Amino acid sequence: MANKFGYAGRILKVDLSQGTTVDVPTMDYADRFVGGRGVGVKIYWDEVSPKVKPFDPENQLIFANGPLAGFAGLAGSRWQVCGKSPAITPESFSYANLGGSWGAWLKFAGYDAIAIQGRADKPVYLLIQDGNVEIRDASSLWGKGAIEVREILKGMLGRDIRVAAIGPAGDNMAVMANVIADDDASASSGFGAVMGSKKLKAIAVGTNNRKVIAANPEKLQELVKYARELKQDSRDIYSGGGRIAAPLVAKLDATKNPRLKKTVCYGCISGCIRATYEAENGKKGKCLCVGTVFYPGFSMSYYGEWNDVPFDAARICNEYGLDVMAVWPMITWLGNCYEAGVLTDENTGIPISKIGSLEFIEKLALKISLREGFGDILAQGIFKAIEMLGSKAKEQLGHVHFRTGTAYPYEPRQYIITGLLYATEPRLITPQLHEVVFPTRLWWDWYENMEGAYVSSDIIRSISGTFLGSETALDFSTYKGKALAAKKIQDREYIKECLILCDFAWPMMDVKHSEEHVGDPTLPSKVFSAVTGKEIDELGLDKIGGRVFNLQRAILVREGHRGRESDSLPDYDHTVPLPLGLGPNPECVVPGKDGGTVSRVGATLDREEFEKMKDEYYELRGWDVTTGLQKKDTLKSLGLDDIIEPLKGKVR
Repeated sequence: MANKFGYAGRILKVDLSQGTTVDVPTMDYADRFVGGRGVGVKIYWDEVSPKVKPFDPENQLIFANGPLAGFAGLAGSRWQVCGKSPAITPESFSYANLGGSWGAWLKFAGYDAIAIQGRADKPVYLLIQDGNVEIRDASSLWGKGAIEVREILKGMLGRDIRVAAIGPAGDNMAVMANVIADDDASASSGFGAVMGSKKLKAIAVGTNNRKVIAANPEKLQELVKYARELKQDSRDIYSGGGRIAAPLVAKLDATKNPRLKKTVCYGCISGCIRATYEAENGKKGKCLCVGTVFYPGFSMSYYGEWNDVPFDAARICNEYGLDVMAVWPMITWLGNCYEAGVLTDENTGIPISKIGSLEFIEKLALKISLREGFGDILAQGIFKAIEMLGSKAKEQLGHVHFRTGTAYPYEPRQYIITGLLYATEPRLITPQLHEVVFPTRLWWDWYENMEGAYVSSDIIRSISGTFLGSETALDFSTYKGKALAAKKIQDREYIKECLILCDFAWPMMDVKHSEEHVGDPTLPSKVFSAVTGKEIDELGLDKIGGRVFNLQRAILVREGHRGRESDSLPDYDHTVPLPLGLGPNPECVVPGKDGGTVSRVGATLDREEFEKMKDEYYELRGWDVTTGLQKKDTLKSLGLDDIIEPLKGKVR
């Protein structure tokens, strides 16, 4: 099949029940939905009935890269996994976003996406090499850890192979099971459990070809150079507002710690916080973000000093294939239940009294992943566990994401805009949250007079006006401008997850080395045009993002989402005052009116104002304000005429 600029040109469809594979043209989907999330939601809409359960053979797992995968200097080689998730309450369509190199290798191997349905009779793995596809026996791999499986397959097939695998948690369908790929990239939303339900242990991709073709390579190189200039030294995650956990900066800074080696995903612009850590026992693994910070607080409390246990905890979770974003609040809840006398070491078989120790995390991960004893209850997720244990256990639950039971960062009581983002999405939406938090944290550096800080109150208003629609969007003393900001963030992030661009690099909202310090929102559309040869501007690209978002909304509505009624938040966001925060900004100081500041400590998300924001948001989306359901005319304007009839009474 002829190569399309930016695309391999083929999508692989696999039926594990039948043991068959077939190729279909990428352009059957990409012409309207670009790639990544867009291709995922379109395949899912077309082929997965709303009656299908996550572990039914008819559920599909869609792995997809985007048209920018494989190109150097763009940070565009991330990839998506989409399907019906067992980790969402209620069960519904969801998605995950991964980095590393697997997505680029899939492109090099000849495919833009893989859609997998069915269930194999015995454990299998999928091997894709330069357009050739095999379904191979994986019986000897079943029960082994995700990292171990990766190493075994690399030993068998060659070190240049790229592997996405599941661990015992996935084999046994624990709802928080991850997919773990090369560079310890991880896909949440319980998709490891869905792979396990299909008896699919791994997908290995290999290639002798690393060639991708741009329609206008000269223009693309100009844009790559421009992007590198904009990105230079901006948003340094190891210093200032970008730091992931202030007390750990010295330990995690790859420029100061000889055990850390800075690593980058394939095709990166300049690198981020991603690093590889080598423990004293010689084991190595990814040191990044939540995997780095979910256990140190527990560990420091237990041991009273820094050691390798936090890294060991993250590696244990990766080996078993467990989502640390789900494990983190579960540990806090278990500790609360222990203190309240609800749970003990004896009635759980887990040393809860030793939370923070290596022994505890080893036993917890083992019990959940093998579904042994009390671990079988935990493997069903924190909400199901609470149902089984009763009201006293429920009282010990802290603030968790209300649909996933995972951590609930950057919450609406402090950042307001995030309320609309959380309310209208099925899962945690970190990239969308970052568009609010990253510039705000850089402003905090300036407010604290940190050396090199450059995002002043004037600059943050300019960033807000350029990227979020108004200067009041990042003024957290008011509810004005928040609905427009939410829509613009979602449209931009959805096209970003179609292309598919890295969250740490895009959008380039701030620029350190310029007089204005404001980024260029038109750059993604220019890059897309140079790669694909399809000329499009910023508004045109954002419209495609809106199209993908609306198709996903239609999927959710078809699966039981009730529009306005479902676009809600936990009651505590509206009733419980925001407490003092942790880290360098305990007073939760954020930008306020006319360049001033405001502390959000003691604030709630006003319920009446939130409903007004929803009114405005629905108007901007072109949806029915009363019900929050989509309108036929809006769907037609987005080129989604074909989904109106299947929605029947669920569209206005």
